[in-house]
Amino acid sequence: MIGPFSVNPSAGAKAEALFRSDLGDYLVDVAQRNLLMLDVLRRRGDNYLQHMAMIAPHVLGFSFEPVMSGLSLPRPVNYWLVRIIPPEGVVTNEASRPFIVVDPRAGHGPGIGGMKPDSEIGAALAAGHPCYFIGFLPDPVPGQTIEDVGCAEAAFIEAVIKRHPDYPGKPCVIGNCQAGWAVLGLAAARPDLMGPIMAAGAPLAYWNGKDGLNPMRYSGGMLGGSWLASLTGDLGAGIFDGAYLVQNFEKLNPANTWWGKLYDVWSQVDTEAERFLSFEKWWGGHVLLNREEIEFIVEELFVGNKLTKGEVRLSSGKTIDLREVTSPIVVFCSWGDNITPPQQALGWITDLYASDLALIAAEQTIVYCIHPQAGHLGVFVSSSVAKKEHTELTENMDLIDILPPGLWEAVITPREPGQDYADLAAGNHVLRFEPRKLEDIRALGLNSAEDDRRFATVARLSEINADLYKTWLRPWVKAVANAPAAELSRRLNPLRSQFEAFSHNNPFLRGVPVLAEQVRRNRRPAAPGNPFLAWQQMASQNIAASLDLFRDIRDSATELLFKQVYGAPALQQALGVTDETARPVPADRERGVAELEAGLAGLRQRVSEINANIAVLRAFMFVLAAGKSLDERIFAALRRLQKNHQSLEGTTLWQFKAKVREQFFMLRFDRDEAVAAIERVLQKQAPPISLEEFHGILTAAGPLEGEALTRYERVSRMFPDHAPEREPPAPGVETSALTVRAATPKPAAQRRRPGTGSRRRTAPQK
Repeated sequence: MIGPFSVNPSAGAKAEALFRSDLGDYLVDVAQRNLLMLDVLRRRGDNYLQHMAMIAPHVLGFSFEPVMSGLSLPRPVNYWLVRIIPPEGVVTNEASRPFIVVDPRAGHGPGIGGMKPDSEIGAALAAGHPCYFIGFLPDPVPGQTIEDVGCAEAAFIEAVIKRHPDYPGKPCVIGNCQAGWAVLGLAAARPDLMGPIMAAGAPLAYWNGKDGLNPMRYSGGMLGGSWLASLTGDLGAGIFDGAYLVQNFEKLNPANTWWGKLYDVWSQVDTEAERFLSFEKWWGGHVLLNREEIEFIVEELFVGNKLTKGEVRLSSGKTIDLREVTSPIVVFCSWGDNITPPQQALGWITDLYASDLALIAAEQTIVYCIHPQAGHLGVFVSSSVAKKEHTELTENMDLIDILPPGLWEAVITPREPGQDYADLAAGNHVLRFEPRKLEDIRALGLNSAEDDRRFATVARLSEINADLYKTWLRPWVKAVANAPAAELSRRLNPLRSQFEAFSHNNPFLRGVPVLAEQVRRNRRPAAPGNPFLAWQQMASQNIAASLDLFRDIRDSATELLFKQVYGAPALQQALGVTDETARPVPADRERGVAELEAGLAGLRQRVSEINANIAVLRAFMFVLAAGKSLDERIFAALRRLQKNHQSLEGTTLWQFKAKVREQFFMLRFDRDEAVAAIERVLQKQAPPISLEEFHGILTAAGPLEGEALTRYERVSRMFPDHAPEREPPAPGVETSALTVRAATPKPAAQRRRPGTGSRRRTAPQK
């Protein structure tokens, strides 16, 4: 046929042949991937059986040596302390700050803080710090409580302090997820125990969140409160299965749980198998909790939200008040975390402090860092997060420790090549701290008064339901529950049985390893341009989108039902919930402000009682305060000058910290007189550094601009052009808080990271 609709028979034959070829290649590829995926699941099951057969199952990627067992304590618990052994090529300094990583006991086994080289533990080791890890066994000691665990962790931290007598300060403690609130609670009970604390992805203000984004906070209300956790613990013969906590996490994202996670491995089985097996080893390592432990967590924290109210009581009667924490607190969270959103990680600050002045009066330093997109697990296990956020925060923990009281945000930016003093910042990023106010926390989107009334209604109803259950039903449940039945129930839990079903215990899988090896030798993956691969990906996206739609409808319905039920005025009135009682906060939220104002008179009297060293420190702080941020390179330049000055032998970071805080208060509350005193002192005593050196430190992070430049020009006129004979320091005035001298930047070949400890890095690892 001739014309516009003519068909070339040869072209059609070629297209048909190509179609048949692509289809054949794809079908062979799919068949091979199916068998390889079956082998991956078999290996996962075998890994699970081997992992759970260990006495102390964990997923730490580092070698370690045991230090202390919680089983040997007067109040025994299933926790243990180990010392991490640095990998080959990594050197740590025993005289530098120890780091202690505490993993969460939230359904999974320990080790997430050090699964791989790029991790919290890896960052601490690479920075030259001795590193310790607090983990746990899968089975709790009968009768152990959350308070017992806290006592054990206190004993562990004391043991670490004793092992490093040459370090004058306290260790840095990192608490992941549930361990975050536990560490902060311990720090409130024992303020003398820790140095800086980092709470990573840790929920502290449990009611907060965004409508439509954080559905997990409604779970307690939809279950009628905490009674169901008590029932589950009783049916488990006093044991609560952590797999139920993991199920709650998995329900948040059914598209990933039911499809995406396995599809990603199946579609890329040649490259993704090992990563999948490594993660599943941790994800499937479920642990147990005592009934008393889960009841405390749900009643006091998740539903009751009592931590920030100051209503959590110890057996001694002492209440836990987070305002008693004296250590600097670092909060690391993420906008992509739908389990612990930033509102839950940071909302407690506005609960405890009524104003910025109250936070300063408490002499509390709080630093927060919000990742733009990492999910909850990414906060702990993501390599990119470890290389950036964890590395920068770890390497600058000494700077965090001397920050003046107040609220700060840690901002991490890429380091630009060719910057002045670029050698003062290791790695590819630069960390700076910008001052923030409580209004910045409120701007994140905290609960409204209406939201608080709803959650307070849940908390009150939960107390009633729990009392009814414990009084009338618990005796009957405990009478019929027994240990063998509880163990069988745990083994049949779908989260466990899916691992054991695909293991060598299944006789139908015995020949899979041999067949999988034959497939690997004769692997024929479809070409990347195969159209059937595109159709496969399109089908997968449609399935995931359908499951996402199901999730969105489910969550929207749950949120609507929650608001309708617990927002009903009649129910709120019946339970005695009002605006005044909905979210009780500590009565003395301005605590310390009156004492601070009363002490200002004595502070002003000491404004002029300084020497040239303190005058220069005050001048630094006066200029830097106008810059609205503090860059890590400025601190590194100061430390470099201190390190190179022989008169600073014996001067510790803690002495420097005390002077920084004192000068901060003097500049804040009597700035004019504090600055005038700088000039009076420098007219009589020689400054420890030249004006050129003073300017070099201030500009280590970039040129001075605006108010900072104006302040520098004012202070620069106080430095003499030459150094005539000066009066000696006033009797009794300390002369070693900040004596510094010239330190010309070294050639690149001689540069090293400033700060305490040897800081050799390992070779890059993929």
